[in-house]
Amino acid sequence: MKKTYLSVAIVCLLGGSMLFSSCIGSFTLTNKLLAWNKTVGNKFVNELVFFAFWVLPVYEVSALADVLVLNSIEFWSGSNPVAKDKKVIEGQEGRYLVECDGKGYTITSENDGSVVRLDFNEADRSWSYTVGEETHTIFTFIDDTHVAMPRPDGSFSEVELSDAGLYAYQQVASGQMFAMN
Repeated sequence: MKKTYLSVAIVCLLGGSMLFSSCIGSFTLTNKLLAWNKTVGNKFVNELVFFAFWVLPVYEVSALADVLVLNSIEFWSGSNPVAKDKKVIEGQEGRYLVECDGKGYTITSENDGSVVRLDFNEADRSWSYTVGEETHTIFTFIDDTHVAMPRPDGSFSEVELSDAGLYAYQQVASGQMFAMN
């Protein structure tokens, strides 16, 4: 009889924790584990590692940790502690250190030490970049299919998130707007 009450209590606790957080979350831990698995070797080795991690409940434990702990932390604090990461990117102009803090990115050039900061502002749904003391908006989400993008004159224009919308914006931004007959 006690086992039945314990089982019901655990099910209610787990169900309640998912109901109260109301956050799908980014599942960063599970996604990082899957991304690592893809780099282990060829597709056969990757499949063996995937199967072994599934049988040994590594994936199940990481998904459970994401659902119960990390996604709840992300919902309440606004950042996922696992999302913090550093990577070195080899570019045509040299090497760059990219650091993610869960809110944005800091890109540092290893050539000259210059730093660019990319941030997402949840209040106005915009991405911006900061160089030194100057901050500039890259774009602002208007809705799911439109963004406000800066024009060369400093004003903003509404751009549809489609191939045609981006092409039209490129024409306006580069000053190559042609009259149609």
